[in-house]
Amino acid sequence: MYDLIITNARIPQGDDTVLTNILVKDEKIAGFLTDIDGVEAKEIIDAKGFLTLPGCIDSHTHFMYQGFPHRENFLTGTAAAARGGVTTIIDMPCCSVPSARSVEQLKLKLDLVAPQALVDYAMWGGVTGEDVRNDWLHNVQEQADYGVVAFKAYMTPSVPTFPRVTDPEMYESFKAVAKTGLPIGIHAENFAMCDFYVKKFQREGRMDGPAWAEARMELAEKVAIELGISFAEDTGARLHIVHMSTGVGAKLVREAKKRGLNVTAESCPHYLTLNYQDAMSKYGALAKIAPPLRTKKDNEMHWEGINDGSIDFVATDHAPYEIESEKARKGMNIWTAFPGIPGVETMVPILVSEGYNKGRISLSKLVEILSTNAAIHYGLYPKKGAMFIGSDADFTIIDLDKKWVIDPKEQASMCGYTPLEGMELTGKVAMTIVRGHLVFKDEDDSTLAKLTDDELQKVVHKYPEGIEEKYPEIFKEYPNLYSKEYENSYRKEHPELIDKHIRGIKGIKVQPGFGKFVKRQKIQILPRKLTF
Repeated sequence: MYDLIITNARIPQGDDTVLTNILVKDEKIAGFLTDIDGVEAKEIIDAKGFLTLPGCIDSHTHFMYQGFPHRENFLTGTAAAARGGVTTIIDMPCCSVPSARSVEQLKLKLDLVAPQALVDYAMWGGVTGEDVRNDWLHNVQEQADYGVVAFKAYMTPSVPTFPRVTDPEMYESFKAVAKTGLPIGIHAENFAMCDFYVKKFQREGRMDGPAWAEARMELAEKVAIELGISFAEDTGARLHIVHMSTGVGAKLVREAKKRGLNVTAESCPHYLTLNYQDAMSKYGALAKIAPPLRTKKDNEMHWEGINDGSIDFVATDHAPYEIESEKARKGMNIWTAFPGIPGVETMVPILVSEGYNKGRISLSKLVEILSTNAAIHYGLYPKKGAMFIGSDADFTIIDLDKKWVIDPKEQASMCGYTPLEGMELTGKVAMTIVRGHLVFKDEDDSTLAKLTDDELQKVVHKYPEGIEEKYPEIFKEYPNLYSKEYENSYRKEHPELIDKHIRGIKGIKVQPGFGKFVKRQKIQILPRKLTF
């Protein structure tokens, strides 16, 4: 007897689809049958002929629970992922207290988020200028051995617990990461350029939204990518450009690939659909991100980059902030507001609606950029990102014809804003299945609505029992793991708002803690495939 049969699933085969029934046993794909007469299963889920993709992956999230619980927690973040058809997320090491740059810090983070997770999750490792200066680069190999999928470095400041790298520090980081065989992902903006022009525009009195994007100009990303490519060529490191925003960046990556370098890049839904003049004029700080939004021409160049192989996959850089204290606090302006927006809940629908349904990308390309390529690049394939017998039974089931409008008040992320607000989409996630379990269904009923006050206290507001005794040195250095931003936040004074929000999240079908940590399975290199 099988654990589950997903009936009437329309699965991709190249750019075509076939209607089939998917068999699941022990959380793995066990087979595909056109006729299931006489086949028994404990559970049947009817996919209704909807498009059924291998579970989608968001390989760039900042859920920030540890140190910044006023912004997001792993429960709301993974709920947003589930509602958006994302079955696996890969979380960044930087936005936590302390940041995850050693195995001990990584283990602490995993222990803190495990009770909250609703979908599966892997982890990035971290490397900073401080690690170089203090001779801590031994942590790089140790993190790799523990199962992180890649390493993140910032060329511009991020949070105080994750210092940026100078040029020589980045070069040393490249050399250390190259030895592991894993990718090093860089936030590619030239710090000196950004810092100079931000201060110049402030002196000139620019306070309009678009000023942020114009100060952090295209050239700042261009020269940063060029430097990264030079370092990759010299060290043999696998360079990955995270949240690449410019069309010229795609051209640089393409040329590097043509020269045989292991250089990859990701775009984000907002770099495919929004332009800085319109979005930042309308939403101001609520559309402020780094790198900033670009132009309509850059939007189109990114679609072209996806199709010609210059851009390898799409992720979100999901990084929400609290409106009351970090986006619109009294006295804040476009320069002092924090840069970040949510995205994990809308990535799949945007790529389906604006990409596949509008004919910008093929079905096979949709599968590559939402699932397969990230799984291969980060060493999770074919456990994740595949529809093979033995792969995890992760599926994103999409009603291609469902019309709807993005409304931040309906989303699982706590922040309550998005510059994508009002976007009309065709194609919506109907169900999300993780390891053969229904995690989300597009309906009102939700397990989260039934969580008691005691359960929310245990899962969200209090750390797991015994955690301080398990990590005494970390808690000695970082009492309570609180950031100054949390201490000054609105939700610290109003935790009941977090509970109310969680109970209002619709469609979740599993309990907090269902999601599992996924270690890197092996080192895999994404093939360089360019079209001309």
